[in-house]
Amino acid sequence: MADVAAHLGVSRQLVSLVLGDRPGPSARTRERVLRAAEELGYRADTAAQLLRRARSRQLGVLFSMAHPMETDLVGALYPAAALQEYSVVLSALMATRTERRAIDDLVGLRCEALVLIGLSAQAPEDLAQVASRVPVVEIGQRSGAVNTDSVRTDDVAGARLAVDHLVALGHRDIVHVDGGGLPGAPERREGYLAAMRDHGLGARAEVVPGAYDEDSGGVAARALLDRGALPTAVVAGNDLCARGLMATLTRAGHLVPDEVSVVGYDDSPIARLPFLRLTSVRQDVSRMAELAVAAAAARLDQGRTASDHMVLTPTLTVRESTAPPRPE
Repeated sequence: MADVAAHLGVSRQLVSLVLGDRPGPSARTRERVLRAAEELGYRADTAAQLLRRARSRQLGVLFSMAHPMETDLVGALYPAAALQEYSVVLSALMATRTERRAIDDLVGLRCEALVLIGLSAQAPEDLAQVASRVPVVEIGQRSGAVNTDSVRTDDVAGARLAVDHLVALGHRDIVHVDGGGLPGAPERREGYLAAMRDHGLGARAEVVPGAYDEDSGGVAARALLDRGALPTAVVAGNDLCARGLMATLTRAGHLVPDEVSVVGYDDSPIARLPFLRLTSVRQDVSRMAELAVAAAAARLDQGRTASDHMVLTPTLTVRESTAPPRPE
């Protein structure tokens, strides 16, 4: 900062105000200081700044990198946090790195609150212990841990949307490939079964075990192929599962949607790929990120102590992977 001040012939205090984005200097002065800093190669020492501040204003985000929607959520959290004048620190959960270790690392980096995306391994008792130290907001699930907040989609309603759409097209033989014990999977399974019953198709309901990845979609497709008679429609646990299912059916010579209609879940970028054009239940990722950051800020800046659990209403994005069944 001394070099920048000397270069411009101004005080170091003025440079500090501009580089710290604090009020006082005019717009023209700010532009001169920032241009000089760029020319001189000045870069702020973020670690040193954090040590000097009473508050870090950092949100720790833990995610697994396993699903496209998690990447979308991470991308949406950055602008949402910036609007609340917070920054984001990421920590990835991997096979070689436990969830508790990843959480401890974020807390050790002075993160004031934690945002957990779609995690299911953490025991509620353990998560409650973490929440006693820093605010915890879950996205995509509600574990039931004490003193946590959550933002999720109404997955029961989302699965119903998928079934309602297929029934309206004329389908009656509709199978669900579920997500096992992953976040949202039990609710999507419940919504599928309830919708089938409501349409008088409860006796035809069938749940094929799966997960939120392409391999599980492929395994489910092969199981359906092995039994000889394919259903006319499938509701997949998520878009990745739908992609694996569609690829396997196509390689076996069965056309989507001519022979089998397929609905995914999440409406992730995968669903928009030109060779898939997947009908999918949409979760509002941007809104989920905004609400999660707002929940953390309400605890940190406003002193809220009561838990807040927010549930968003999904919509259905219809594309070319669904069509009326072939006449028999």
